[in-house]
Amino acid sequence: MTVLVPGTVSPLRNVPTRIPRPEYVGKPRPSRYTGPHVMDPETVERIRRAGRIAADAMAEAARHIRPGITTDELDRIGHEYLVAHDAYPSTLGYRGFPKSMCTSLNEVICHGIPDSTVLQDGDIINIDVTAYVDGVHGDTDATYLVGDVDEESRLLVERTREALNRAIKAVRPGREVNVIGRVIESYAKRFGYGVVRDFTGHGVGPVFHSGLIIPHYDDPSATTVMEPGMTFTIEPMLTLGTIEWEMWDDGWTVVTRDRKRTAQFEHTLVVTEDGADVLTLDSSAAG
Repeated sequence: MTVLVPGTVSPLRNVPTRIPRPEYVGKPRPSRYTGPHVMDPETVERIRRAGRIAADAMAEAARHIRPGITTDELDRIGHEYLVAHDAYPSTLGYRGFPKSMCTSLNEVICHGIPDSTVLQDGDIINIDVTAYVDGVHGDTDATYLVGDVDEESRLLVERTREALNRAIKAVRPGREVNVIGRVIESYAKRFGYGVVRDFTGHGVGPVFHSGLIIPHYDDPSATTVMEPGMTFTIEPMLTLGTIEWEMWDDGWTVVTRDRKRTAQFEHTLVVTEDGADVLTLDSSAAG
């Protein structure tokens, strides 16, 4: 398989001035979050609205996935969907990130920058979209097949989705967050997959990343106890080979050191009295 190289990044896309920006836009880094990890019901419903717009934007971009399209064109489609629904693309300007979504192709673990790279038959691509609406963020991603994909890659994608689903089912108030990573890692180990450790799930809501960390591997030190109203992402990243990584000179694109493929799926959720409620379902799934 061909090893990826950086493409050309197009100019920043415009967001109408009527759409409120997160506080970090135009700054080197976001302000430190000192608020709660447990959200009130009204805030949860705002996150659900942002999450649905993000999921719908991702679905709209995904409808155009095919050999021959560029990752930059997918970014344009997602960007235009977000702004048409009065949402700010949370990644645009976050710590200087130049695009409205992340597009992570084949060996890219996460944070790929959309550019002139052309999708090829047999690729796999992760699209990661976060929408900022009414003062809160909703964050989701999924990995898609491009054309005719080999069985090993197809199974990696299918099983990474299943790892996320199993982790969501493990969420319960009173449990420590380490149960999430334990479930993911034990499932991934059945197939010999690597479980990326250095990039994690996170608290989300009024801020993009709250400081709450959700590891995807069995981490005994992750002892935060889940409470009803707590909002965070689960976003396992599984690899066909090593979990060791390298970063491109762009300061964002993270690739597996052995250049073997990797897949990721993500939902934002809220802990409920008896489990978890996914806040990033698209309109077709949410009904």
